[in-house]
This record gives sequence, C-alpha cells and structure tokens, in this order.
Amino acid sequence: MSSDTDLLFMQEALALAREAGSLGEVPVGAVVVKDGEIVGRGYNRPIMASDPTAHAEVMALRAAGQALANYRMPGCTLYVTLEPCAMCSGAIQHARIARVVFGARDPKTGCCGSVTDLFAEPRLNHHADVESGVLADECGRLLSDFFAARRRRTENA
Repeated sequence: MSSDTDLLFMQEALALAREAGSLGEVPVGAVVVKDGEIVGRGYNRPIMASDPTAHAEVMALRAAGQALANYRMPGCTLYVTLEPCAMCSGAIQHARIARVVFGARDPKTGCCGSVTDLFAEPRLNHHADVESGVLADECGRLLSDFFAARRRRTENA
C-alpha cells in the first residue's frame, strides 16, 4: 500500500512527466528524495539533448549528485513514473539508492520485474527495495495518451 508521502512525490514525478510530454519527449518524470526533501528532478529529454542516456531517472540522479555533492545516495528514494530500464537500473544501483518507487510497468524494457529484475539479481552488489504501481493508472494513461496522439499525427501526416 502506498503512503501519502509516496503519492505526493509521485505527483511531483508526474508533473515532470507532463513537462517532458509537452516538449515532445516520452512523458516520464523522476525525483530523488532524501529526508523528505526533493534533491533531484528529471524528465526524459534524449531527443532534445541528442543523448540516449538522458532518461528521467538519470537526469534526476545527476541533479541529486550535484545537490548532495556525492555520487552515492544511500538513504534516498527515487520516484519515477515508468519502471526503470536496464541502463537506469544500473545507474540507480551505482548510486546506491535505497528505494525505488515506480508507477506504470514497462513490459518491453522494464528491469524491476517486467522483463527482468536487476534489483533481485543476487550476483549484483546493491539491492534497492522496489515498490511498483504507485499511481499506475495515471502514469500509464499519460504514456498511452502521448503515444495515441503521436500515432494520430503520423496517420494524418
């Protein structure tokens, strides 16, 4: 069951996802939280940045690293609207994030249980606690609406 705190921070991630969508990027947003305060924010921007690593999670981790003056983030929680991919899961593990909370599952590239579960891989040295499904319907609807609009534009072009 999601706490009020989880819902609040996922709403912040959703606001960032909407911002990404308004810029033509896939609408995914993320925040890193330490001691009840947001220390990093990010949204998808690989197209704008011409950078395949500019996923919401990576952008939020970069901002948090700068804010905390540390590349390690023990005791932090990362909230993201979409299940992290392999690249983002690796970055989360290297940052030593304690907890990952995500909204919608990603059946094509999700690495927190959908395609694979990197956080449950015993051979890896860091295992964040993972909670899924926080505001999943709203997170999933944002993505579905974005791709439906993109398909309509393509069909009408």
